[in-house]
Amino acid sequence: MLVLIDSCLRRVPVTGSRCRHYIGSRSVYLVRGPSRLSTLSFLLYTPAVFHVVLYQPEIPPNTGNIIRLCANTGAELHLIHPLGFDLNDRDLRRAGLDYAEYSRLREHASLAEFRREVQPSRLLAASTRGTRSYAEVRYRPGDALLFGPETRGLPASVLADLPAEDILRIPMQAVSRSLNLSNAVAVILYEALRQNGFGFE
Repeated sequence: MLVLIDSCLRRVPVTGSRCRHYIGSRSVYLVRGPSRLSTLSFLLYTPAVFHVVLYQPEIPPNTGNIIRLCANTGAELHLIHPLGFDLNDRDLRRAGLDYAEYSRLREHASLAEFRREVQPSRLLAASTRGTRSYAEVRYRPGDALLFGPETRGLPASVLADLPAEDILRIPMQAVSRSLNLSNAVAVILYEALRQNGFGFE
């Protein structure tokens, strides 16, 4: 299925032979509409330095904030199904504001499908169960940063498939349970970008 998503996060079907040159199946790119193919071309031919992967996200405003974050940093956002909301959700659209047209987003039926299709150089997972601080990692272009659902975090089965050194924690006070998802993504993504000179200034 080939679709564009406009700045209100509404799905816009696209037809025509020229669309084959832009995106493959199951890929969704956020642009203002079918007439803005130049924006789409820019997104497709400017490689993302980092991938942000949300595993079964549940709360629309968090994902909307992360769409805005990825738009401002050039990261590619991946949503692993099932989602706890629809992409047309009003709260998601409100949080994304008018940054949606500068974002790129892909949906995947499973984490295994994401790994097979994207083949990131590394998959680094954020979890309160991690023993390695996110600040101790040397991030490399092509890394994927994986975050779990807001109420559950990443399941043990996902963490069990990763080396212990690739499960990262964000230090906080002992009485604290976890950070807001969009804050956690911002903390780790900006550290990864800082180490690599940002690249967009």
